[in-house]
Amino acid sequence: MCEAESKKSVLFIATVAAFLPAFINSAINVALPPLGVEFGMDAVLLGWVVTAHLLAMAVFMVPLGRAADIWGRKRFFTLGMAIYTIFSLFCAFPPSGSVLILFRFFQGMGSSMIFGTSVALLTSVFPPGERGRALGINVTAVYLGLSLGPFLGGVLTQYLGWRSIFFVNVPLGACVVLLTVQKLKGEWIEAAGERFDLFGSVIYGLALVSTIYGLTSLPSSAGAAYLLLGIAGVITFGVVELRSNSPVLDVRLFRENRVFALSNLAALINYGATFAVAFVLTLYLQTVKGLSPLQAGFILVAQPAVQTVLSPWAGKLSDRIEAQVVASVGMGITALGLLLLAYSIDYDTSLPSIVAVLGLLGLGFAFFSSPNTNAIMSSVEKRYYGVASGMVGTMRSIGMMTSMAIAMTSLSIFMGRVQVTPEVYPQFLESMTSILSVFVILCIVGVFASLSRGKVRKAE
Repeated sequence: MCEAESKKSVLFIATVAAFLPAFINSAINVALPPLGVEFGMDAVLLGWVVTAHLLAMAVFMVPLGRAADIWGRKRFFTLGMAIYTIFSLFCAFPPSGSVLILFRFFQGMGSSMIFGTSVALLTSVFPPGERGRALGINVTAVYLGLSLGPFLGGVLTQYLGWRSIFFVNVPLGACVVLLTVQKLKGEWIEAAGERFDLFGSVIYGLALVSTIYGLTSLPSSAGAAYLLLGIAGVITFGVVELRSNSPVLDVRLFRENRVFALSNLAALINYGATFAVAFVLTLYLQTVKGLSPLQAGFILVAQPAVQTVLSPWAGKLSDRIEAQVVASVGMGITALGLLLLAYSIDYDTSLPSIVAVLGLLGLGFAFFSSPNTNAIMSSVEKRYYGVASGMVGTMRSIGMMTSMAIAMTSLSIFMGRVQVTPEVYPQFLESMTSILSVFVILCIVGVFASLSRGKVRKAE
């Protein structure tokens, strides 16, 4: 296969694969209220239907991204797509809400292998001058999944039931596996022969699980204990990796590469300040506003639709203008959108005003995500592409989990462990304002992190 054909094949397969997990994570938000009614799940447990998938992605993405560097990125990408597809089928027919959460965890493990390798594959075949555009197209696929998720999720939930959201991923996932086997004949192994750090990977996974479980269990004493244990685990992981000859995550990248460190921090903050917006809004729209899943989907589609249209252009722009400028502008726009949303949500908030603010958020996300990803991947050497790709996804997953943890903690404090019913609407609205206000503060901090990264070094 010639170089041009190889580029096209990798871009097409990586783009389709990026679409599927984004679609399902977006669509499931619309299905949460009817799912909660069927299984009798409160708002916090419903949050775990989303969080379990993100937790698995965060736990496995960096270790499996490193393993892919050593043993083959195409091999791990194909295996991840297969796992994702199989557990999509299982998620369609769970016997209980708890089992669904378990299946979502394993589905997230497959997603981690997809996201931990797809960006690395793209970065491997596209040179720096073309990379921003390729990454912009890949990010567009993610946002297209996010865009279609609320609408199609609403249609599927309303007419076929929430299980159909998972079921439609099965044939699509199977097609991606088949295309990968048929079209990608080569293999990309930049760290062949290096040792895989199993001990460090275990510490990393346990530390993340403990930290996130602790965050979502606050303000209980057990939650605080798990959180402290997780933080201790993260510190231990850093010490172990500094002493390792073949670390699963070379933490020296954070200490010695300012662009890499601050770009990842900016990504963590951005996702931490935005992901749970869709979660709380879908509960608001279907409970307080009394909309159907389909109607709620039409409202929520505004944000990712704007992202989808503008992300390729923003990615291309970052090939010419420094990412610190483009991404910082995006973070600032996001902060403004969150501020407007935080102090406009009420019983009588008009739907057009919600759509307008969501569109503004989509503009901010588009200007931030593609340029920031380009900055991360362009700041490291080729042998670190898998780790850097995994770190992009890990920051996304940890940020999303942090966002959900903030939301679930606030809901627990203001409402307790109850379903969202008319009796608790006042407390629910107070909780929403609190959640969005925290997100505004995070975004303001993120602007400074983004501006401080310096110029991107185009590493080869």
